[in-house]
Amino acid sequence: MQNWDSNNTWTSCYMPRVESHKIESVTGDQLKMLDIKNATAVITGGAGGIGFALAKYWIEHGGHVVMGDINQDLLDAAAEKLEGNVETVLFDVTREDDCARLADTAIEKFGQINLVAPFAGIIIDSMLVSPDRETGKVTRKMSTEQFRKVIDINLTGVFLTVRECLERMINNKCKGLICLISSTGSLGTAGQINYSSTKAAMSVFPKVITAELFRRGFSDIIRCSAVAPGYVGTDMVKNMNQQALDKILTNVPIGRLVEPEEVISLVAELYKNEALAGDVFFIHGGLRLGSGG
Repeated sequence: MQNWDSNNTWTSCYMPRVESHKIESVTGDQLKMLDIKNATAVITGGAGGIGFALAKYWIEHGGHVVMGDINQDLLDAAAEKLEGNVETVLFDVTREDDCARLADTAIEKFGQINLVAPFAGIIIDSMLVSPDRETGKVTRKMSTEQFRKVIDINLTGVFLTVRECLERMINNKCKGLICLISSTGSLGTAGQINYSSTKAAMSVFPKVITAELFRRGFSDIIRCSAVAPGYVGTDMVKNMNQQALDKILTNVPIGRLVEPEEVISLVAELYKNEALAGDVFFIHGGLRLGSGG
């Protein structure tokens, strides 16, 4: 809603509400990075890939981890590899009650939530429509189930995880970061209209969540950002067809895959540095997708 004030100046009725906060400058001597030690991270998809790398890093630096996944065997195997304060939760990221239980576990076991990392996600690639080369007629198309399943896990699952954890962070006066995972796929990749749509949404979430927290006077306590990796050297990617992998690497200027540990070093910096907020941070080795995706 827009209006004009008595001086005939345009104003907005939706200006951020920060009346309760006194704006003060911070000198270099006063600046203090957030510490991972004794901080609690809630990680979904933590049994493998980037999620597991984050759990490992967090524990190695003295933090606590609540790790959620839908596969009990993978959870057990991951927990066995980790040495430290780790709590595993078998849950379905698309179920509200499961996401609430995940967040409650962190508060009950460790008394706080300082990092929310909803990294659970899937890929089900397919062209929107696939015309036959000879007849020119469409013979295959992405099914509604293929589209919906990716949306349910990669988008709705993140929404539910963030909502439940954020509620408890506010209610329990926790300071920290919501760190989402986008992707270079957010820029649009052929054959991934489902996946790219969810990752584009992850690029918008930090701006919306930061604006809402700013409006309610919590943005200096809880921040939201996203990392957007390119091709990461997870087991799934490394086990790809070697020819396909070599073709991918021709588009990566550093000439190799980004390692999970490199992505996690960025996540850690986003957590520690309070000046990094409300945006998406790419880590892709210089990758630039061509118009063909």
